[in-house]
Amino acid sequence: MVQPTLEETKEMGKITVNGQSLDLPVITGSENEQAVDISKLRGKTGFITMDPGLGNSGSCTSAITFLDGERGILRYRGYSIEQLAESATYTEVAYLLIYGELPSKTQLDTFSKKLSAHQELPAGLEKIFDALPAGIHPMAALSIVTESLSGFYPKLTNPALSKEEMDEVIVTLMGIFPALTAACYRKSKGLPLIAPRKDLSYGANYLTMAFGLPAGKNAPDEVMVQAFRQLLILHADHEQNCSTSTVRVVGSSRANGFASVASGINALWGPLHGGANQAVIEMLEQIQKSGGEFSKYLAMAKDKNSTFRLMGFGHRVYKNFDPRSRIIKVACDKVLAKMGIKDPTLDLAKQLEAAALADDYFVARKLYPNVDFYSGIILRALGIPTEQFTVIFALGRLSGWLAHWKEMLESPEFRIVRPRQIYTGSTERPFVPLAARG
Repeated sequence: MVQPTLEETKEMGKITVNGQSLDLPVITGSENEQAVDISKLRGKTGFITMDPGLGNSGSCTSAITFLDGERGILRYRGYSIEQLAESATYTEVAYLLIYGELPSKTQLDTFSKKLSAHQELPAGLEKIFDALPAGIHPMAALSIVTESLSGFYPKLTNPALSKEEMDEVIVTLMGIFPALTAACYRKSKGLPLIAPRKDLSYGANYLTMAFGLPAGKNAPDEVMVQAFRQLLILHADHEQNCSTSTVRVVGSSRANGFASVASGINALWGPLHGGANQAVIEMLEQIQKSGGEFSKYLAMAKDKNSTFRLMGFGHRVYKNFDPRSRIIKVACDKVLAKMGIKDPTLDLAKQLEAAALADDYFVARKLYPNVDFYSGIILRALGIPTEQFTVIFALGRLSGWLAHWKEMLESPEFRIVRPRQIYTGSTERPFVPLAARG
């Protein structure tokens, strides 16, 4: 595995606060990303930095994913997302993210066999699903059952895991997750569980366990499987996003791997993160119900006084086209052409896409359709219920979470995450007895 290049340059930054000056080292990553190291700022000056949303703060070094939002570049361990989406299996990408290199045939076979050994739900887990309230959101169910795995695998909850135990956590979670995510759907619909198949790919196995097979078919449609494979790969990792950072923060307390991943599931649930593709479909359905006149919604999106937000367009990190969206748009077109679906909501999505791409307002601000827009359309076309979209996102993102969890625990920089704050509350005041408070 190629280790990340991180060096302290001779260049120094300087900060002057209240007459105190401090030289700050400038560090450079392997892709020439630069940072000012402020780790000694508080100790030397008593000051901290303020960065709401942490958009300008680096919390760690990482060798997993490189993202350049200005140029629209995304690479996993140095490999372009375009090449991986075109040629790799999801299991290969998962191995790459977690262990640093693409696997040999022997390594991939061994890894796949380990995952297959953990495909079945442990005895008793189904009872937890049965105890959940009717109508519970699948992401809530997934979080609960994922964290419950710590009770089924108590030997893997040791705060000081050995390398072998860490690998066992990884293959246990990776192996069982298709069955877990499929069960979240089946149980929410009152349907019996479907047993995993060792002869199917990672994604095809999930699709079969979740939704079954059409009559007379022994495997899901190949166009559907390939589109789903790409969705999993494109969602596998995305640098220090909200859910990945959450997994790192929780894991930094040496919480076990099951609890750390469950925290990532909860963070991913939010509509500003993993729930964005669900929000896209809900927005399209809202426009459809109001008559399908999308032009007024485009006008609302451009109106600073409007609270309406055009979901699935633009990205906080990418200031150019999201490279994942270019890939998934092609897959989206193939799925729609293959399945010949007549769906007014999907027709509306294509009209909205064309209108936004031709609108100077959106083009000038580079508010292009992102991966959430197209993934939402694909999942809708595949007949997957909207509330299951984020669960599928979690299925893909699991490998990235585990890669970051492993990297963090093995890092010489490892320490518990403990940010600072600027207090804005009341200054010291005396306690007033209840009788005197009136």
